[in-house]
Amino acid sequence: MGGRKTLVPLRFFGDLIPVMANRKLGCLSIFLFVALCASVLVNFALAATAFRHFEGVRRDEELRPRFREMIVERGARGSENKIAVITLRGLISTSVAGNVGDSMVDDLRWQLEQARNDDEVRAVVLEVDSPGGEVTASDMIYNAVVKTRARKPVVVYMESLAASGGYYVSCGGKYLMANETSITGSIGVIIQTLNYEQLFNKIGLASVVFKSGKFKDMLNGARPITPEERDYIQSFVMKTYDKFLGIVAKERNLPADALRNGIADGRILSGRDALDNKLIDGLGQIEDAFAKAKELGHAPDAKIVEYGPPFSFGRFLRMLTKSGDTKIELSLPGQFTPQLQSGRAYFLPSFYAP
Repeated sequence: MGGRKTLVPLRFFGDLIPVMANRKLGCLSIFLFVALCASVLVNFALAATAFRHFEGVRRDEELRPRFREMIVERGARGSENKIAVITLRGLISTSVAGNVGDSMVDDLRWQLEQARNDDEVRAVVLEVDSPGGEVTASDMIYNAVVKTRARKPVVVYMESLAASGGYYVSCGGKYLMANETSITGSIGVIIQTLNYEQLFNKIGLASVVFKSGKFKDMLNGARPITPEERDYIQSFVMKTYDKFLGIVAKERNLPADALRNGIADGRILSGRDALDNKLIDGLGQIEDAFAKAKELGHAPDAKIVEYGPPFSFGRFLRMLTKSGDTKIELSLPGQFTPQLQSGRAYFLPSFYAP
């Protein structure tokens, strides 16, 4: 009897232990599952917050990107001073895509902004190799150069070509230098259009225009330009030319009338002729421009850094995923001719107009 009473509880507890263990495991599993879900939700929230922060930073960088600094010449050990080199090459136009911004004008303005806001940059060297370009685009870059010059010296070095709009931009510098064989000058404005009326007559086409005013289609190539329209366009060109002339006269401290009746008639000048006519301050090589920037910036120990486009992972991905056919473009020697848009004013030498 006593033995049986002892065996019954043993069998009872033997059955109970697995049940209790299963219940504990079930509760633990539920707890772990709830904890896991909570952890996933928290991590997702943190990731979303971080992504929004990253997107905000990325957008800020796209608005005001930080250009990379590539060392051109090392300075003295321990010196933090820098001379920033910014390059302007090719046609000046808001239609030319930039490496970072929407246009090359944005790139130039942002680089100049970075240089003038960097306390370690003691002076700027602006390398110009450009035939000029659009009036408004040239004026925008010129004003950015002047704004930078107000904070620190800007030395302009003219390479092979710094004519018309290229010279317009250069006038914003504190010290202008060119190679003896550089082509510069070409102070003037040009607007061009085509008249294809006779071609239309030969092939039996006619242009039909409905306009709100007599000047609305004044550059219509399907008909002759009227004397009144010609006078209006010429007046517009001369007003723009007067602005160009005024900037040269002010920046170079030269009388406007002497310029108008002399070298400011659209002619191009060599670097030597430009120096003789006081359009620039000196002749030399790019190394001389670096030395002058160090002198004006009072930083003989400064290193020379050239600005380059920053690496952007988002921009890299966009390049990889950009839709469209893959194209290979060949640029043949001697075929760089700006495609001038009809009716748009340009600071360009006459030999670039078709």
